[in-house]
Amino acid sequence: MTRRLERLVRATQAEHRVPAIAVALHRGDRPLWTFQVGTAGGGVTLDADTQFRIGSVTKTFTAVLVMQCRDAGLLDLDDPIGAHLDLPAHTDLTIRRLLSHTSGLQREPYGDIWDTLATPSLEQTIAELARAERVLPPGQRVHYSNLGFALLGHLVAKLRGGTWEEVLHEYILRPLQLNTVTLQPGPNAATGYLVDAFSDHARPEPRIDLGGIAPAAQLWATATDMARWAAFLVDPATVNPNVLSPDTVAEMRLPQAVRDPQEWNAGFGLGLIITPREGRVVDVGHGGAMPGFLAEVFGRTGGSTPPATGVAVLLSSGTAGNALGLGKRLVDTALKEDPPDIEPWVPGEAAPEEYRSVLGYWWSEGFPYVFRWRKGRLEASAPDAPPGTPPAVFTPEEGTDLLRTVSGREQGELLRLSRDAQGRVVRMHWATYRFTREQQAFDGIPASEP
Repeated sequence: MTRRLERLVRATQAEHRVPAIAVALHRGDRPLWTFQVGTAGGGVTLDADTQFRIGSVTKTFTAVLVMQCRDAGLLDLDDPIGAHLDLPAHTDLTIRRLLSHTSGLQREPYGDIWDTLATPSLEQTIAELARAERVLPPGQRVHYSNLGFALLGHLVAKLRGGTWEEVLHEYILRPLQLNTVTLQPGPNAATGYLVDAFSDHARPEPRIDLGGIAPAAQLWATATDMARWAAFLVDPATVNPNVLSPDTVAEMRLPQAVRDPQEWNAGFGLGLIITPREGRVVDVGHGGAMPGFLAEVFGRTGGSTPPATGVAVLLSSGTAGNALGLGKRLVDTALKEDPPDIEPWVPGEAAPEEYRSVLGYWWSEGFPYVFRWRKGRLEASAPDAPPGTPPAVFTPEEGTDLLRTVSGREQGELLRLSRDAQGRVVRMHWATYRFTREQQAFDGIPASEP
């Protein structure tokens, strides 16, 4: 399999004329796999320790810092940003809208920074905020905004009492041991190139410091650390649950808006791009682009995906957009050639006595449902649900006869059990809908009766 993966990388590098590619594949059930091909330029040896610029993958770090502040009680996602920052304009935009790129705020700070390459300082970015437009009404649709993430970086820095760089290092990089992630390139950093469309010449691109918009796209990193970061975004419980709770990371992965309203093939969560795949599988992460560099960093979750699966593809060419997608091919190939081990089924304990009369078929709204006791919990699902569809899962709320749906269908709703004189459950109400042992019309008459 390793040779097959290497050939995919080599073919991509040659076909798309990328000076250097570094990749890493992280799986919780297998050793880390890394590979590099090409030349780093500038006298730097290309190896697993070579840094590349990751561009907008930086936004995922800023987003996690925001969610850490939320979990620490320092903010609410629906707070207007002006509740925490003294800004000259746009104070009513909510933190949630900024995280999901639905604020309507223009893409870049005021001025033609990508023409002049004169990036504003943080102070200048804030001072000129009143000159920035809202190009769309908040909440209407996705409009990508580096300026919005610059504000979020300023927000977490103020709430934590340091610079964005200091907060990033203290709350993410040090706990996760992402030692190669830096704001400035180290001595082993690759050179980024613009590859001439009509010759084999590759011209070095300038290294730009983003100043006040650093929280949107400043970082450099190795593929190895980026693959670990990608794995964290889908499985923090395996990588390090102390950085951010698995429930909060799962919340970040919930789609807030689709990227294209005509083609629902990708969406934005809270600072994350979500791409659905076949078989209830989702890729979660971000891409990045800076002069001379492209990156794709994502984790995969769902289906039979192994725990902590993440991939990073880092390219030293700003013109190799068609090479993106290599990460998906690498993960697809790795899981096909070396699928995860199949865990054996092990007999479990019988259902508790108070729930045994719940097990089996029930009917509601004319449709059947099956209630089961699996892995020490009560579950329910439709008998014709597609394979892999997660069941509804219940936990007791008060005593044994009132349960809360904690995941799956009707999450958050109550399941209420009604018993006869012998203590057997003879009727249930789930999200207020009646469940009975026989198929009944809404007036309670069995379907078999005239």
